[in-house]
Amino acid sequence: MKKNERALEIYARLAKRYPSPTPALTWSTPWELLVATALSAQCTDERVNKVTPIFFKRWPDIEDAANADVADIEEIVRSTGFFRNKAKNIKAAAHRIMTEYNGKVPQTMAELITLGGVARKTASIVLSNAFGVNEGIAVDTHVKRLAFRMGLTTKTDPIPIEKDLMPLYPREQWGDINHYLVFYGRDVCPARKPKCDICELNDICPKKGVK
Repeated sequence: MKKNERALEIYARLAKRYPSPTPALTWSTPWELLVATALSAQCTDERVNKVTPIFFKRWPDIEDAANADVADIEEIVRSTGFFRNKAKNIKAAAHRIMTEYNGKVPQTMAELITLGGVARKTASIVLSNAFGVNEGIAVDTHVKRLAFRMGLTTKTDPIPIEKDLMPLYPREQWGDINHYLVFYGRDVCPARKPKCDICELNDICPKKGVK
């Protein structure tokens, strides 16, 4: 099976398994999704979902976060790890949104990546899920691992991996393929001891790097 055929078959099978893919993070506005995604770096979604209600109760909107004391933000987000950088970036992002984007989260990749702590992965997640705009494929640790195992890329860095994945899928599938690979990576294909015996992709997966 050619790589592009395998890619589309993977999508088709996982679409049946996950018919309504949405982020595991809890959010209701683009700003809430941006903050939650920023906090999720090197942290579980479960932990983030415990922190964000406290964060948004303290600072309900973007202007509140922009005017917050960074030390207070640090205290709230401490349990998510790397809390000093996360707090600094969230405040900086809020300030830039207020001063440069009229208090609204921007809706393009070029604008989003000017915000503090926002790189392509976070920007892609916000664009796809909050605005229905697909400008890229978010590559996190699960996507990185599964894309390699399934023979969709030989690269090891997120940006080259994203460049390999984007031509394999129609643009309208870019957001969903991220969700599918993340969910499947957690459920069936973890970093250690992938469950190949029950994997519904077993017959088409080249199992790169699996011993």
